[in-house]
Amino acid sequence: MASRNNPPTHGNYHGYYNKRPSTSDQRLALVPRGLFEGKRVLDVGCNEGIVTCEIGETLGAIRVIGVDIDDTLVRAAWKHRRSVWTQQGPPPPISSVHSTIETNGTGSSPSDRRKRRRISQSEPDVGDEGAAPDMSAGPADYFPASFEHMFGPLPIPDVASHGNAADSFPHNVSFRTADWVNNEIPEDDEGYDVVVAFSISKWIHLNGGDEGLLVFFRRVHDVLRPGGTFILEPQEWETYGKAKRMDPRLKANAKTLKLRPDQFETELRKLGFGQGQHLGTAGEGGFRRSIDLYVKQ
Repeated sequence: MASRNNPPTHGNYHGYYNKRPSTSDQRLALVPRGLFEGKRVLDVGCNEGIVTCEIGETLGAIRVIGVDIDDTLVRAAWKHRRSVWTQQGPPPPISSVHSTIETNGTGSSPSDRRKRRRISQSEPDVGDEGAAPDMSAGPADYFPASFEHMFGPLPIPDVASHGNAADSFPHNVSFRTADWVNNEIPEDDEGYDVVVAFSISKWIHLNGGDEGLLVFFRRVHDVLRPGGTFILEPQEWETYGKAKRMDPRLKANAKTLKLRPDQFETELRKLGFGQGQHLGTAGEGGFRRSIDLYVKQ
């Protein structure tokens, strides 16, 4: 746990998503629709796995790996995955699928057909009061939030026995503890279609200097498949000040930095990415930042 004696010098804040939204992340809403559909995704600096799970649960990715340097956060991410699974509800009724087809003129995507819908607080509970639903004959309609507090989260179902495809939630989401900038992970061997880097460029920059950040950019380029996408939320230079005061080492490193966030695109293009697409800004207050998209040429 980060504290005065152990500050989050890698941006590894605990309770970070108490400040940012934990569902329907505004940053993901800016990403072109369908970008994650059927794709392998790496979420670098995944923290507690909120974004990782959303990509795997609702945006159609067949594989999402979240990686973070902080093992405590990674353990929290595994717990969050199970909690998200516990809060799932049944797929939308057939009538609503038909309505979508009539309204939009398109059928449901593979992820629409396989994903499970999150239950809202307004929907009624099921089962007898005070008793967990009978799961022996298959999944109940849903597992009310109060049940998780009373009985604990639902177990993750076995892929084979429950007929759940390995490329659907929760089986398509996993986490690793690693300093990914400097160390490979086994999943890198297959490459990725999308790499997501939300709110981490500043921390990589302050810890590794200009060269450390360029190493990160090269790593992203290397693991992306041709035509793959890099989604970056760069933190503005003005935000470095508070971060570097956390630790004397960061403060010393900051004095050597010559590269600025408005130069990131130039460096990425040198590596072989196309011109950046600025998708817009998301977040509020100090979290309001640009979301940029780069395609590997």
